[in-house]
Amino acid sequence: MFHFTRTVTAVCAAFALASCGSSLSGPVGPSPDGVDLRGSTIGGDFTLTSSTGSEVSWSDFKGQYRLVYFGFAYCPDVCPTDVARFSQGLGEFEKKHPELGAKVQPIFITIDPERDDQPTVASFIGNFHPRLLGLTGSPEAIAETAKKFSVTAAKGEVNESGSYDIEHTAFTYLFDPEGKPLGIIPTDKGPEGVTAELEQWVR
Repeated sequence: MFHFTRTVTAVCAAFALASCGSSLSGPVGPSPDGVDLRGSTIGGDFTLTSSTGSEVSWSDFKGQYRLVYFGFAYCPDVCPTDVARFSQGLGEFEKKHPELGAKVQPIFITIDPERDDQPTVASFIGNFHPRLLGLTGSPEAIAETAKKFSVTAAKGEVNESGSYDIEHTAFTYLFDPEGKPLGIIPTDKGPEGVTAELEQWVR
């Protein structure tokens, strides 16, 4: 059975929902369902490999908001559920706010580089948002990146078939166009909650 960590030390501030119309106004900050990460040290530079084989660095996304999720392709439940929810929520946000939606880059980073090679990551992300970027790398590079993003991952025992469980942090982080942390997107509230949370932050 897979186990996932969803605890974080952060201050959760309540703000009124922003307008759901074609333009957004009002205070920038988390909804009652979100978590405010402004001022934290989560995130940082990395260079990993995309599912197409190109090198990708954190600095490549300068000027874009970033939705970042750490998971693994062989996860049977939580990872695909979370990725599907933030993909659907981002898709709805794009429909309502096309110009703002285009500023948000969704990113999936594996915490299982032993199994998640480029073709495996490509197959996984192909099930979700068309702009979802999948990243993998060496075990050392993945471990270093996960540490910068306050993500923990623990590999379980390998069974006779060669499969294993992984206990890991399962958050969808949102970063601003400068790469600074903004908040945690509440995927547990479904796609609608994701859309509403993006409307709180993206301007």
